[in-house]
Amino acid sequence: MARDDMTEATVTEQAIPKVPTLPDAQTVTHVKHWTDRLFSFRCTRPASLRFRSGEFVMIGLMGDTGRPLLRAYSIASPSWDEELEFYSIKVQDGPLTSRLQHLAVGDEIILRPKPVGTLVHDALLPGKRIWFFATGTGFAPFASLLRDPQTYEDYDEVIITHTCREVGELAYGAELIDGIRKDELLNELIGADNLSKLRYYPTTTREESPRMGRITDRMRSGEVFTDLGVEPISPENDRAMVCGNLAFNLEIKELLEGYGLREGANSDPKEYVVEKAFVD
Repeated sequence: MARDDMTEATVTEQAIPKVPTLPDAQTVTHVKHWTDRLFSFRCTRPASLRFRSGEFVMIGLMGDTGRPLLRAYSIASPSWDEELEFYSIKVQDGPLTSRLQHLAVGDEIILRPKPVGTLVHDALLPGKRIWFFATGTGFAPFASLLRDPQTYEDYDEVIITHTCREVGELAYGAELIDGIRKDELLNELIGADNLSKLRYYPTTTREESPRMGRITDRMRSGEVFTDLGVEPISPENDRAMVCGNLAFNLEIKELLEGYGLREGANSDPKEYVVEKAFVD
């Protein structure tokens, strides 16, 4: 085939819309590996999908048996974004993540467009300050909420804590926070002095870093409140959302209830909520 014919054929092929080969298929548009254990990716968003920042959907790939292999993943992008973003751990022998980690741009994933979840503003009573407590990839729903203008309209102060084992595992959250502080639209809501409106409190438990220790231990000792220069948590002023592994969720729940906060839900808003269906 002549070179001109090859060029024409290539252009023609690229112009034909890709036909989905999976049920509820969406196309991967971006992939970034943060560490040997963590990666994020973006994909196309179904035109009909509507969700509240902080919710999750079922995503996955076709399994060897010919049936979809799906898991719950929080949507890390805000509700206004034209694409969907996800943040995931890599589990080498995991049925889904062992394959999901090899995604490349142009690949397809299965995405069931039925968002649900408790980490939404509607599940909380009005308050003055909100705390987002995350471990590991539990940061994902807060990546959505932190980029949602409603978060800064509803609260005078937003505090995000993120506890990981190693410094590199904080990179996704740190880069996102830096991007928010440079975002012109969000800065109109956060204000010029966004260091006081939006507070980021990362800690590590294994690798040496400027702030070591589990967030729960630092809450018990009062260090987190001293470091941030804020009053301890109270049901009158504070609201909280929690997302992490099961042990972390239970420990934070106990601490929050010790401060007098009550667990809420979409149908019964209270002072704090916990996401129970996230993969961490």
